[in-house]
Amino acid sequence: MKVRIGVGLGTQTLNNSAETFGPYVEAVERHGFDSLWLSERLTGDAPDPLVALAVAAGRTTRLKLGTGVLVLPGRNPVVLAKELASLDRLSGGRLLPAVGLGAPNPVEHRAFGVARGERSAWFDEALPLMRRLWTEDDVHHHGERFEVRGVTLRPRPVQDPIEIWLGGVAPSELRRCGRLGDGWLPSFCTVDDVRDGWPVITAEAARHEREIDPEHLGALVAYAEDRIPDRVAALIRSRRPELDPAAVIPVGLDALRAQLEAFIAVGASKFVVVAVEEPSDWDDSLGALAEALLPLET
Repeated sequence: MKVRIGVGLGTQTLNNSAETFGPYVEAVERHGFDSLWLSERLTGDAPDPLVALAVAAGRTTRLKLGTGVLVLPGRNPVVLAKELASLDRLSGGRLLPAVGLGAPNPVEHRAFGVARGERSAWFDEALPLMRRLWTEDDVHHHGERFEVRGVTLRPRPVQDPIEIWLGGVAPSELRRCGRLGDGWLPSFCTVDDVRDGWPVITAEAARHEREIDPEHLGALVAYAEDRIPDRVAALIRSRRPELDPAAVIPVGLDALRAQLEAFIAVGASKFVVVAVEEPSDWDDSLGALAEALLPLET
């Protein structure tokens, strides 16, 4: 099992300027992290993940580039397939896309222009179509939402195939991952969630005559340096009222490492760690994070 550790910026990051983002990206690579993951929130301060990852690709040589997650409902799948293929090709095959339905937020739903009840059907039609566009010539598709006639997408991505990761811990999300995903990257999750969810995903994949690589099990782990901010604790309680926020947000680097070790013990191997509050000095923070976590990589 190959343990790999990346870092991410949250949906409310203020690291969104030329003066701060470029040096941050270079520091992530310099400190030896496997990947950089950028979140999407139309109504937040985070930069658009595809634009920002294109900037990151131009300032690095080996850092993998992840979207955690990119919202599918509301996007034209042909245009998005072209964008992702171009980013993968121009970065030399470093793209790691994770996609989803979007945050459970009415403002975001309205911004994307897709009603909450339509998101799943949109996703289920768009993702298989995108996979066809990356691998087939002369693609024809007649669906409830999209009509594609004779499209051949160029340039092809370097990766063949591009592997798509999904998140979520609800039963419907687990089944969707088994049916459509190439990997699972849940967030705000416990070790028990990962241990119990993976068999559901793999069983659903088998029902659809699919297999998901056991190396493609991971977790996005938010952490706090000294305390969990009240706003973050309130968010956790609103999404998962049965949990103590401390169960999913370790406080301090020792607790973060212990959390990752517990995930590894149940089979997870790919991680994205995200600070819930941004440090005053990113380089120092990334250095301390690398010292604490990168020895876990195998």
